Amino acid sequence: MTVPQIGTAPAQRLIQPCVLGACLYAGLLVMGNRMLADPDTYWQIAIGRWILDTGSFPRTDVFSFTMHGQPWISTQWLAQVCYAVAFSLAGWAGPVVLAAASIAGAFALLAWFIGRRLDTLTALILLMAAIAIASPHFLVRPHVLAMPVMVAWVAGLILAADRGETPSFWLLPLMTLWANLHGSYVFGLFLIGAIALDAVLNVEAPARVRLLLRWFVFGLIALAASCITPYGFDALLAARNILNLGAALALITEWRPMNFSRVGAFEVCLLLGLGTALLKGLTLPPMRIVIMLGLLHMALSHVRNATVLALLLPIILATPLAAQLGKRSDDTELPLGQWVSWRQRIAVSAAAVLILGMTVYALAADRYRPAANVTPAAAVAILKKNHAQRVFNDYDFGGYMISQGMAPFIDGRTELYGEKFVVDHYAAYEMRDPAIFFALLERYKIDATLLRRRAPAAQVLDQVDGWRKIFIDDYVVVHVRDADARHSVEPQVKPEVKPASN
Repeated sequence: MTVPQIGTAPAQRLIQPCVLGACLYAGLLVMGNRMLADPDTYWQIAIGRWILDTGSFPRTDVFSFTMHGQPWISTQWLAQVCYAVAFSLAGWAGPVVLAAASIAGAFALLAWFIGRRLDTLTALILLMAAIAIASPHFLVRPHVLAMPVMVAWVAGLILAADRGETPSFWLLPLMTLWANLHGSYVFGLFLIGAIALDAVLNVEAPARVRLLLRWFVFGLIALAASCITPYGFDALLAARNILNLGAALALITEWRPMNFSRVGAFEVCLLLGLGTALLKGLTLPPMRIVIMLGLLHMALSHVRNATVLALLLPIILATPLAAQLGKRSDDTELPLGQWVSWRQRIAVSAAAVLILGMTVYALAADRYRPAANVTPAAAVAILKKNHAQRVFNDYDFGGYMISQGMAPFIDGRTELYGEKFVVDHYAAYEMRDPAIFFALLERYKIDATLLRRRAPAAQVLDQVDGWRKIFIDDYVVVHVRDADARHSVEPQVKPEVKPASN
């Protein structure tokens, strides 16, 4: 594969990343409440606050009453601490600003990388498609803090492969940082092998064995670097708990397969990309095809991996596309160079002003609040007033309960609860098996429930003796045990009315 030469107008290539990053950052702050729509944000911040307060790292569950004392580690502790600090400094605006800055930084890095290889229009199309695909996952969660690290890591590996070299050892601190931010770093380790094979195929046969050995050494050191966490090698093993969830994965929105029953950004971009490749006759080197298909399989298997595809596929494709579509055509004569210089200063200055202005506005306005449908504040207050201790709760309400110092039945730490527990909870909540629901109520000595208003389980409790409804609003209903509660009444049968005789 021929690596296109990078032109001599680096100033111009700084404009796109700066402007794109600033505009994306501003747009995310404008729609900041949307970034707080995920129920897991509550417990992520609560765990970060717990780490700061105790000065230790969780090794067993201390938050739920169903799994209390069971082994559990937080592989995303650093992101949780960052969010907790941001929240303590600026309320909800802090985590929103932090997440928006990280997302914008990731796409600015992506724009810089592919902008050095592709013409402006092609790079812009790829970037817009990436943003469209990834946007549903722009949430205040640990994975967005890992996004710029992931982009920088994979870009560094691909750059080395394009040159037929070994990756720079300066990349290794990125792996350590990634391993403390989010569990997706395991994927970054797997990519070393695939990209190493691509690099080996880019060099002459006599040099392949030596280059492969050097990549192997780099991979071993990267593996060691990933273990520099409070949990050491155990953090790697924690990924196994997610993969072993089996049937439970299909019950969690972010782990479900991609759904094409409705036309969405992912499908549109996928079809347009396939059509363009067929029209232009684009081809890829063998290992780039393997990596692309692997990313596509991940995205189709689990919705959450669409973001990984969106961020990494442009990096994988940039050099092969540049070789076939042509590299950037930059006029490097002095007059244009001078023109680019002052345009760069204006663009970068405008981007800086936009970033600063939007940050000040976001922090001062204090307009961010998590979604009401994942924040059962009034219901939790009622439960506390009634001294409820063992509450059977909706999966999405567990995070808020933890943030309010209440131990939930279940929350978003699915790997802690395991496949059977999660499946049984779903079967009970949806009344797929009423026997399971009532068995769980008795087994865990449940004294109250916190469910969505239209949940089948909540509607059943409306009709069951021994349970009394004490709170209801637009989203939530609360029931408590009450031996005197009676709902069973004899149906009134109207007497048959005989037609009057003539």
